Amino acid sequence: MIPQVIVIMGVAGSGKTTVGRTLADSLGWPFADADDFHPPANVAKMSAGRPLTDDDRAPWLAAIRAWIEARLARGENGVVTCSALKAAYRRVLLAGDTRIRLVHLQGTREQLQARIAARQDHFMKPAMLDSQLAALEPPADALTLNLAPPPAALAAAIRRELHL
Repeated sequence: MIPQVIVIMGVAGSGKTTVGRTLADSLGWPFADADDFHPPANVAKMSAGRPLTDDDRAPWLAAIRAWIEARLARGENGVVTCSALKAAYRRVLLAGDTRIRLVHLQGTREQLQARIAARQDHFMKPAMLDSQLAALEPPADALTLNLAPPPAALAAAIRRELHL
């Protein structure tokens, strides 16, 4: 089997981390959360309620891409999350590599706002959702799923649709 990495994308509150972990666990694959790749300056900025700029995101995207490359170079599979809001960000992450599959979790503003508001101790502030929705350039080449079903059902749908 050819190694592959699944990138779970979507705005804050879409369930990337929960679905990504559930998928990785069901496949026995390594999992990485994009939040863990942010440099401290990015976390501080978001914790203060300020959205990141493209310049802020560049080292973060490069670190995620390095994780993906390392998996594939070792012949390993993996699941990683990333908001991947813009096509330019996805070009960095995917780099035209057909071994990288993109899954987009989407929902209504109301669903997303409710999920973000329910979070405890997360640096992403509810007021920042609008900036993410404004920046989102929905991908044409992703498996797109509504975030409403439970994580296990979404993971099963991803496995089924991507033939995993």
